[in-house]
Amino acid sequence: MEKAYKTMKGAGAGSIVLGVIMIVTGVATGILAIINGARLLKNKNGLIF
Repeated sequence: MEKAYKTMKGAGAGSIVLGVIMIVTGVATGILAIINGARLLKNKNGLIF
């Protein structure tokens, strides 16, 4: 029984760490997308095709 508890503890801790990493990555990606979109909108008048 003790081995099962240790396995569950490790899996739970790993899931929490993975979740935090995914949240941080998602927030950073969202911020970068907003910044790049704002830059494109700001400079759209200077484009000549």
